[in-house]
Amino acid sequence: QVLLVESGGGLVQAGGSLRLSCAAPGGTFSRYTMAWFRQAPGKERESVAVISWSGDYTVYADSVKGRFTISRDNAKNTAYLQMNSLKPEDTAVYYCAATFGGSYYSLPAPADFPSWGQGTQVTVFS
Repeated sequence: QVLLVESGGGLVQAGGSLRLSCAAPGGTFSRYTMAWFRQAPGKERESVAVISWSGDYTVYADSVKGRFTISRDNAKNTAYLQMNSLKPEDTAVYYCAATFGGSYYSLPAPADFPSWGQGTQVTVFS
């Protein structure tokens, strides 16, 4: 497993933007597939986006496609989720997650990822 530390959540008006960061101090970050999930109150945790270890492949949930961008900087051991045109329905706790290796050409399930960040709250008001 790898330690993940998230930051960047907050309160934002609809239409605004936020960037979440997920730092993985130490370890072989560049060998991990990274993903972002979110969980709204009373709902199951859902996949938002996933990025391959190289950064060459990304997959997005239909609900965020065109608005969110997942990226990574392996030199900084950090993954990002840039969220634009935010909507109230994007309100949730957002989690980053990591799994060693792996290849994802569709959205993964939470059970596929053994390492998780602590979560960061994103609240979008209209």
